Amino acid sequence: MIDIKLFVMLIMGFFWGGLTAPVSIKLASIFGILDIPDARKIHTQNTPRGAGLGLWVGYMLMALFMSEELPAMKFIATGATIIFFCGYLDDMCSLSPFPRLILHLFSAALVVVPLDLNPLLAIFATVWLAGVTSAYNLIDGMNGLCISIFMASSAALFFLGRSYSGVYMGAMAFGVLCWNFPAAWTFLGDGGSTLLGYLFASHFIVIAMPASKNIALHEIVLLFLLFGGVPVLDTMIAFSRRILSGKSPFYPDKKHLHHILLNLTGSNILTVTILVTLQGLILAAGLAVFSRLISR
Repeated sequence: MIDIKLFVMLIMGFFWGGLTAPVSIKLASIFGILDIPDARKIHTQNTPRGAGLGLWVGYMLMALFMSEELPAMKFIATGATIIFFCGYLDDMCSLSPFPRLILHLFSAALVVVPLDLNPLLAIFATVWLAGVTSAYNLIDGMNGLCISIFMASSAALFFLGRSYSGVYMGAMAFGVLCWNFPAAWTFLGDGGSTLLGYLFASHFIVIAMPASKNIALHEIVLLFLLFGGVPVLDTMIAFSRRILSGKSPFYPDKKHLHHILLNLTGSNILTVTILVTLQGLILAAGLAVFSRLISR
């Protein structure tokens, strides 16, 4: 039997993302919000960024009309607004990473605190949520990569808790993907990439944590690692590499997983395909582990 609500969410999300992307491109061009090529970037021409604007507005509308499905959506929407505008401001004039980190932690706490978790788990969940928010920003270094990974993660949310909001978010991202891959008419920008990381991690926390009350802390850590997926794996490797070489963990370079794969394959499309497939496999493992843990 066809799930009508699922179909409607897919159609509405896709057209919203696809039709608002040109608006963000126009605004970025007017206000000079452009991604300018430099030595550590792959693209070779000035490209409008800020495609996250349509995603943010789309989420606000969803939170307005679908809050009954997920009451915590009002907290997520508040945090998402802080995250998006922090990143959007960074797209216009670079900010120090430390104020951004404080805002990311505050936005994460907005979602975690109302869940009434034990203090240790609440702290860990807050740090993880803020970390995933930043990790999606760090993985956004290639056409289509961050958006495709988010789409896979949104699909996992649907299987995790029958989340139609996840379906809508993934469909919105798919609409924007048409303007970002394989050729890029626009980039997400820091506002868009951090927004996607925050939305996925927040929805995962809100869906999974209430069902995890009887799961041991080390098992929850495993779940966080699995659902963090490729962005968290890439961030952990990058930070470890930079620290071991005596550099700041926030020091930018061209040694992320997508850079390495691009050098090996010579293909943007193949690199994105490999990493999104890996993301899907890790998420599938996470879903299997979660199902087993809560059914004990």
